[in-house]
Amino acid sequence: MSDAVAADELATKALEKLSEQGRSISCAESLTGGLLADAFVRIPGASQTFRGGVVTYSDAVKTAVLGVSPQLLQTNTAYDPQVAVQMSTAVREMFHSDYALATTGVAGPGPDEGVAPGTGYVCLATAQGTEVREVNQPGTRPEVRASFVRAALELLVSHLG
Repeated sequence: MSDAVAADELATKALEKLSEQGRSISCAESLTGGLLADAFVRIPGASQTFRGGVVTYSDAVKTAVLGVSPQLLQTNTAYDPQVAVQMSTAVREMFHSDYALATTGVAGPGPDEGVAPGTGYVCLATAQGTEVREVNQPGTRPEVRASFVRAALELLVSHLG
């Protein structure tokens, strides 16, 4: 099954569960560049549960829009689990959503700051806390971006039960 087909199925399942529970979702994206938000809005009826998202591709925008620590970015780079935590927590608060997803990593084609393409993190923020998963999925730039969308959706669906 391709990542795009899997993303459609996972997004549909997530939106159905969120709707049943009367819950909402938002997202903060870096390397996925809007693909995660698109996975939700492609599904009819998404507006019932999807509140919105932000694409914070540069470190400066991560700091300005989401309040990600500039010291963390300087010391650990954007390819750090705590960056994903700060992104997801901030966007959850920004959109007043029950759940929020974040993606950060290296899309490629080459390494960035010594980090290999296909390496990074997805994070789910809830009122109870955060859960981060490392992603190591080498491939072409489009394949890497699609794999991070799938990983984020899998994390959400696994949490929703």
